[in-house]
Amino acid sequence: AMAPGKKIKARIKRTLPVKGPQAPTLSELMRWYCLNTNTHGCRRIVVSRGRLRRFIWILLTLSAVGLILWQCAELLMNYYSASVSVTVQFQKLPFPAVTICNINPYKYSSMKDYLSELDKETKKALETFYGFSEGKSKVRRSVDEWNSTGSDFFKQIPLLKFEDFSKTVTDFHTGQKRKIEGSVFHKDSSIVNSGDSNDIIGFQLCDANNSSECALYTFSSGVNAIQEWYKLHYMNIMAQIPLETKEKLSYSADDLLLTCFFDGLSCDKRHFTRFHHPLHGNCYTFNSGENGTILSTSTGGSEYGLQVVLYIDEADYNPFLVTSTGAKIIVHDQDEYPFIEDIGTEIETAAATSIGMHFTRSRKLSKPYSDCTETGADIPVENLYNKSYSLQICLHSCFQKAMVDSCGCAQYAQPLPAGAEYCNYKKNPNWMYCYYRLHEKFVKEQLGCQQICKDACSFKEWALTTSIAQWPSTVSEDWMLRVLSWDKGQKINKKLNKTDLASLMVFYKDLNERFISENPANTLVILLSNFGGQLGLWMSCSVVCVIEIVEVFFIDSLSIVMRHQWQKAKKWWNDRKRDRLGKPPQAGDLERQGHENPVCIDEDLPTFNTALRLPLPQDTPLPRTPPPNYSTLRLETAFTEQLPDTLEVGQH
Repeated sequence: AMAPGKKIKARIKRTLPVKGPQAPTLSELMRWYCLNTNTHGCRRIVVSRGRLRRFIWILLTLSAVGLILWQCAELLMNYYSASVSVTVQFQKLPFPAVTICNINPYKYSSMKDYLSELDKETKKALETFYGFSEGKSKVRRSVDEWNSTGSDFFKQIPLLKFEDFSKTVTDFHTGQKRKIEGSVFHKDSSIVNSGDSNDIIGFQLCDANNSSECALYTFSSGVNAIQEWYKLHYMNIMAQIPLETKEKLSYSADDLLLTCFFDGLSCDKRHFTRFHHPLHGNCYTFNSGENGTILSTSTGGSEYGLQVVLYIDEADYNPFLVTSTGAKIIVHDQDEYPFIEDIGTEIETAAATSIGMHFTRSRKLSKPYSDCTETGADIPVENLYNKSYSLQICLHSCFQKAMVDSCGCAQYAQPLPAGAEYCNYKKNPNWMYCYYRLHEKFVKEQLGCQQICKDACSFKEWALTTSIAQWPSTVSEDWMLRVLSWDKGQKINKKLNKTDLASLMVFYKDLNERFISENPANTLVILLSNFGGQLGLWMSCSVVCVIEIVEVFFIDSLSIVMRHQWQKAKKWWNDRKRDRLGKPPQAGDLERQGHENPVCIDEDLPTFNTALRLPLPQDTPLPRTPPPNYSTLRLETAFTEQLPDTLEVGQH
């Protein structure tokens, strides 16, 4: 038997009017919400009289909701923005690393044995196309020459002259015209046709595994075409020479450096660290920090920076590899890799080059404010340079990895991945075609490297200001060259020429260190305050109101939908069960509504106030006596019959 308290509770729950979450339908729930909510607009929609007034309140309420959504979206977008602050400090500054390279990577006198075949082919091409020859001895072609060792590959990739912008070319080896075969005809995107077909020089690269797959590279300038063709074969040759041999073929510190001063004190080659660059030979880095010590300066100005005089030795330059004279330098941090070929500054000979520096440290916020990386550990690209992460290191490493995967060997200008070797035509006859097609995809951002690599969040930068003056002056040229020749007489066995010298000064213009940092423009507290301001301004709503909206529109609405679905499923199951047993429908099988759903049963015991709100039975007349006292309260006026347990209570 049911306990007395539960009986009273069940009777009251079946009789009380439905309110709030126990509403049987969504429309009743919305009406209850509008009548009881703290937002005035929703309440005015329900209680307003007249269609026009109700329509106006609906329009105003919806407009306010739209404004809130718009302003809150703006607040969310601004929350992930950052403000930039600039701090300037005056202090003693660490001096950066300065890497210096001769533009000519290797002494031509030492490289002639390795480049003799290539130089011979280049001179023949110049003679064929431009009538160029050295002295009286013009080079005559013979069958024996073309069959010599190393010339087979030059015949496979010869220089070509194009006729009338068509695929008809003249081969400089045979002097005969022929048609270019192949499904791919590629013209360099930077070409500017001048209308003269005699200016079009190029070469053809074909897939060694499929001769019909070819790429044709043309140049509007014969100088560019010959240099590109020369570098192509030059890298093949250099890739086969051991590193120790190449270091001996390049310039030593004694060859490159004549004088050195730093911060007013004399310095020498012991302050420089050798660094071998594949394209620039032996380079020398001042203040590399390799021994754990980084020099600093406490005074700005040209007298307190680095001052060096460089010996360029123009007469020993490779005439086909480089067309300018001088040196290249780059200012960088000790942990950064010096990308001479990308951002190096060229130093002119017979001139004094002064480079003033401004030091800036920058730091950006990482996710979610920007798409930068702290250390590069989250980038799926192996760092091949053994230096701190940078965007350039990532891009070069990514391309080198793609080169090894696609072509089976590594490109000569970049570091070797583990287990790989540099490309050369003897071991990898197809690498040139593969490299050019792969590089084309890289430039067009089709390899995915630009999408994978990210900027570094923190970096150091030295802004450079360069000025040039004639050096040495006309009046001091004679004695200065004599003294320099005397000082270095044991190492330079000839009279110095000013076109072989370059003066360089690198210094801080001032000791102002600028620190640029990003800070969050908004904090969580400011964001919540702004949200509250928007809700209060447009809807006179607070956090309690927001919780109320979540409760009604999400929890209660979902509960009603689930209740209806449960009732439908239960009715369908009862009907199926009744049809299977052949029983007629009974009154007890009617669908339960609202408060009779077991999911929504309220376990709170009835109170006196809920008892007073019970409706009176229709067959019972209204009482005409004053309200009874608590001790004599009788509940039979709210029910059709007296419960047994209440009779017992009354008797006691």
